[in-house]
Amino acid sequence: MSISRRKFLQRVGILGCSAAASPLFTPMSFAALPSDNRLVVIILRGGMDGLDVVQPYGDAALADLRPTLKFGQDAGASDLDGFYSLHAGLADLIPLWAKGELAFGHAVSTPYRDKRSHFDGQDLLEAGLGMDGVGRVRDGWLNRMLQAMPGADPHTGFAIGREEMLLLRGAAPVSNWSPDTHLNLSAQSRRLLEQVYHDDPLFNAAVSEAIELAEALDPDIGEGTGMGADAAMMQQQMIASLRGGAHKRVAAFAANRLLEDTRVAAFSVNGWDTHNNQGRALKGALTRLADSILVLRQELGDVWGKTAVLAMTEFGRTARENGTRGTDHGTGGAMLMAGGAIAGGNVFGDWPGLAQGNLYQGRDLMPMMDVRSLSAMAMRGLFGIERATLEGAIFPGLDMGAAPQVIL
Repeated sequence: MSISRRKFLQRVGILGCSAAASPLFTPMSFAALPSDNRLVVIILRGGMDGLDVVQPYGDAALADLRPTLKFGQDAGASDLDGFYSLHAGLADLIPLWAKGELAFGHAVSTPYRDKRSHFDGQDLLEAGLGMDGVGRVRDGWLNRMLQAMPGADPHTGFAIGREEMLLLRGAAPVSNWSPDTHLNLSAQSRRLLEQVYHDDPLFNAAVSEAIELAEALDPDIGEGTGMGADAAMMQQQMIASLRGGAHKRVAAFAANRLLEDTRVAAFSVNGWDTHNNQGRALKGALTRLADSILVLRQELGDVWGKTAVLAMTEFGRTARENGTRGTDHGTGGAMLMAGGAIAGGNVFGDWPGLAQGNLYQGRDLMPMMDVRSLSAMAMRGLFGIERATLEGAIFPGLDMGAAPQVIL
């Protein structure tokens, strides 16, 4: 039986711009290490706009590029260092900045260039490979780190649910847990959704708008459309999942494991694909990220001082806002680092400038540093991994160069 595109949309409910940016797929992975330090990696799925999160208000070109997207004091942002301000959605993290427990890398990216596909970008981010890795991703850089460390014990976690993160996939066995979401789609289904609906105006809104969009639908939408009771129930379950604060439970569970034998945790915070109405959409994603970090800090207690949290995204977004008060897929972006082990109070990286001649391809923030270098420096500082291992086995082909010290 053939299904029209409209009926398929109604049957699957509202997922946001793409399944790659959906809040319904938040797998978490764990592993133990012979060390007392902890590493948490948070994948920000959907392409976070680093220019809006860590706002270079000291660059005069920003106002011309973004005439309706508010930034700086006008938008309630908190000044960081006289050049950068922090989006109001992360205001709850300002005390961490003041204590030296929060830092950022700016004008950073993976080696991924030009195609700007969520799935390829996320694959390379989690695999830790260069552009030659597109289409041949097999394992993740955190798993390769475990393989490179003698004495690692991967059996201290447990598995709930069906999902796993590429970041920790590989020869070293790890444990997996998924929160209590209600909808499971295969990888093939997710990719189909991304391909079919990416440019659909109903789907390119931020994930943070998903609840409001769902509630705006006629509650009797299933009548006469072929949607049916099962699909209507699926939509209700999706809304319940979004409302349920699953991100806080994920972070609390991570902290619980990290207080035991687990030393590495990885999970996702989603909803960063802000094509439309970015001012409202980004706030929800930032709230979930701030909540996750603050739950980790609270639950870890004294262990927070031995912890580094790295939050990274597959690519940044365009320097110019688009016609729907959002931004499109770009290149350079920002990376967040938190924890008592972080050399906080810093925005790492050389600023390339936002003048037209300084933009990548005339449209994006120019990448000045590889996110893999910052990740490698974190692993070196936390676990003492040799540079040759980081540049060879864990991040093949990486040249760390003069990457900054991000760990105290």
